[in-house]
Amino acid sequence: MIHVGLVINPTAGRGRGTQAGRRAHEILRSRGHKVEDLSASTLARATDRARAAAVQGLDALVVVGGDGMVHLGANVVAGTGLPLGIVAAGTGNDVARSLDLPRGDVEASVEAIEHGLLDGPRRVDAVRVGSPEHAAHEWYLGVLSCGFDAAINARANEMTWPKGSARYVRALGAELGRFRPYGYRVTLDDRVWESAGTLVAVANTPWFGGGFKIAPDAAVDDGLLDVVVAGPFTRTGVLKIFPGIPQGKHVTHPAVDVYRSRSVLIEPLTELGPTPPVAFADGERIGPLPLRVTVDPGALSILC
Repeated sequence: MIHVGLVINPTAGRGRGTQAGRRAHEILRSRGHKVEDLSASTLARATDRARAAAVQGLDALVVVGGDGMVHLGANVVAGTGLPLGIVAAGTGNDVARSLDLPRGDVEASVEAIEHGLLDGPRRVDAVRVGSPEHAAHEWYLGVLSCGFDAAINARANEMTWPKGSARYVRALGAELGRFRPYGYRVTLDDRVWESAGTLVAVANTPWFGGGFKIAPDAAVDDGLLDVVVAGPFTRTGVLKIFPGIPQGKHVTHPAVDVYRSRSVLIEPLTELGPTPPVAFADGERIGPLPLRVTVDPGALSILC
């Protein structure tokens, strides 16, 4: 009997998370697995419960929800060897998209999880991020960003109206009115990029923000980070370039560069512009700059 810990985000997919979680629980139990529901009223509490259960002995951790739940799972199992299963039931599901996992299909997701349990998990890279002055760090699996898109994300999280994607459109309008290019120093393995800029994204996977292909060539198992930097766009320039990001067309713009590195140090450079927004990764708030970002090859086991 395989002992599976299950964490469900009931608000995922605009309220569909509970139903998806119940169905995943039912299917896993019907297949003969021992399922322990570790869900809680807050993500912090659920993380604590999942970590405690992992220490006491699990064979796998399964998360049900969107990229925020994948972020939770990664911070429990990365570097431990405990495999992570994903039932993608959120609105964005960028990590599941990047890993070619089922999205919005509970039955197919459980089949992929069982395949991984029987044949062994897939090893993928995970990314550590934290203050360069301290050893403590957080993990992420997808994309970290500390540019204009992060400012939009933060503004949208403060809004209660409207719901869904319309909230991000409203947040875009609010942030665009006060936008000025930020000041950055980005230190890579082999170079330093110092500039006023619109966006700095450190990508382990291609997609973020619910289908924006920010780093078209990023691969989750190549041991490298794709670092996307965009120079000092005007407000009009921002509006022109953003519609092309879902298809990855922005990387052809002369003011956009993509570098590859194993480690990245991102610092504010206030001589060149305002302090950049706080960073987000997998859609979750990480914190203000400076931040050091380091890829850890093969640190995460995914059931697929």
